[in-house]
Amino acid sequence: MTDSPAASAPVRDLFGTLPDGRPVDRWTFTDATGLTASVLTYGAVLQTLHVPGVGGADESGGAANVVLGYDKLTDYVDSSYYFGCVVGRFANRIAAGRFVLDGREYRLPINDGARPNALHGGPEGFHRQVWDARPLVEEGGVGVELNLVSEDGDQGYPGRLSVRLRYMLAGGALYIDYQAAAEAPTVLNLTNHSFFNLSGEGSSTIDEHVLTLAASEYLPVDADLIPLACALPVAGTPFDFTAGAPLGARIDDPHEQIKGAGGYDHCYILDGGRTAQPRLIGSLSDPESGRAMEILTTEPGIQLYTANALPAEVVGISGRNYGPRAAVALETQHFPDSPNRPEFPSTVLLPGHVFHSQTVYGFTHLR
Repeated sequence: MTDSPAASAPVRDLFGTLPDGRPVDRWTFTDATGLTASVLTYGAVLQTLHVPGVGGADESGGAANVVLGYDKLTDYVDSSYYFGCVVGRFANRIAAGRFVLDGREYRLPINDGARPNALHGGPEGFHRQVWDARPLVEEGGVGVELNLVSEDGDQGYPGRLSVRLRYMLAGGALYIDYQAAAEAPTVLNLTNHSFFNLSGEGSSTIDEHVLTLAASEYLPVDADLIPLACALPVAGTPFDFTAGAPLGARIDDPHEQIKGAGGYDHCYILDGGRTAQPRLIGSLSDPESGRAMEILTTEPGIQLYTANALPAEVVGISGRNYGPRAAVALETQHFPDSPNRPEFPSTVLLPGHVFHSQTVYGFTHLR
């Protein structure tokens, strides 16, 4: 591999201007291994993540952008695919767009296409907001801190909420750190919705990517992609990635859960549950490029989504078309519909308590 550049402090440039005149900035920063990220203040989007390569598709040792995204702000504003953004207040789905908290029912916008669900915090959720940002330069790492205040009643959710998000690069890993506090009881489930292709975005499908997950159970879903009554074991099913398997090996299996979602769009229950510190819960590797990615998190679940519904006419930042299975989303989070499911880990955030979660994507090479 070629020599890596020295770490660089975050640099800001104007990415674009929204129709209402608000500017959207882009922050770009590089760690000492050559890992480089670009983050937008619109939606707290991880626009690009350039990872050094070795052999295979990168014979020169050059870096490739491994996340899907756009090169224009208007594409993000017009898109419904959540490329790289942070979704909230509640990632994933809430059935019928309703939940009860402290005896009061709250109604949320229904925005899940033909399905009667609230999805990813609503049509004007965190992915549509402009976050405040400041650069971070700390011992061993560089990044950006983004802050957002969500007012009481925002998208139907109760309580004024303050969110702090940090993207940091250090030692060849991307650290995503979430912190939030509420002024009244609310529900909260945050995740980053990046789509990964370790060969480089727009270069191929992820069928040959090998996924490993420390998850003995998954949540089967109904026709509206809401979890059914109980978790099921992955053993003996196309959902078993405990020993590692190519994503494409069983993605066309006649299993009713695979057919219903058109591939993988399911939440896995991570072994060990929620933890105070990030622990290794899985990995993704690409034999073509030689890149590998370890996944660590404090969260109890991970949503595996193989971009089943991504149209071929979507053109990404590279100018190449995407299409189904162009990438895979690995969204660390709590479980879908948790506010309506007392048997799931609670997503209630009370005043005086601080929500904290961290996910790490660490990059290595197979050869």
